[in-house]
Amino acid sequence: MNRLTDVSRGPGPPLMITGAGRRPDAPRDGGPAGRPAEGPRALRDAELQAALRERTADLQRLKAEYDNYRKRVHRDRAAVHEIAVANVLTRFLPVLDALDAATDQGEVTGGFQRVARALEAELSALGLRPVGAVGDAFDPVVHEAVSYHPCGWFDLPTCTVVLRPGYAVGDHLLRPAMVVVAGPPPGPRVTVRQGL
Repeated sequence: MNRLTDVSRGPGPPLMITGAGRRPDAPRDGGPAGRPAEGPRALRDAELQAALRERTADLQRLKAEYDNYRKRVHRDRAAVHEIAVANVLTRFLPVLDALDAATDQGEVTGGFQRVARALEAELSALGLRPVGAVGDAFDPVVHEAVSYHPCGWFDLPTCTVVLRPGYAVGDHLLRPAMVVVAGPPPGPRVTVRQGL
C-alpha cells in the first residue's frame, strides 16, 4: 500500500487549511505586517486602479455628453415643431380675414357659421391667439398704427379702432394688429440749446 511508513521524525505542527497556499502565520497582505506588499503584483494592482479611474472618468464624460445631446435634440425638435405650426397658421390668416369680413357683412350664417366656429376652435387649439383689442395700450411691438388722433381723454396712447386683428402663436408674433391710436395731444416742443 501507499502509506507513509517513516515515523521516525515525530509529530509536527498540526495541519491547517488556510486557503491559497498561505501559511497561517503569514500576514494577509503578503508583506511584513502593517506594510503593503511590494513587487510586480502591487505595481500591477496600482496600474489597474489607475486604468479603472481613467475609464470611469471617460464613462462619466461620455454620459454627460450624451445627456446634453439628448436635451439639445429635444429642444431643437420643440423649436422645429413650433416653427412649423407658426408657418402653417400664418397661411391661414387670409382665411380668418375673409371670415371676419363675411361676419361683419352678416354673410356667415347657418352651417357655414358652425364651420367657421370649428375652424377658429381648432386654430386656437394649435395655439393661435388674437392680438390687439380696442382699449389696449399701444405697443409698437404688437400694434401697427395707421393713424394717431390727439385726444384729451387718454393719458397714454390707446388703440381705439382695430382695422385688422393681429395674431400670435406662443412667443411668435405672426402679424401685428393694424390699429387707430388716440392719445394725449403733443405738448409744446422744448428745444435745448447747446454750447451756452
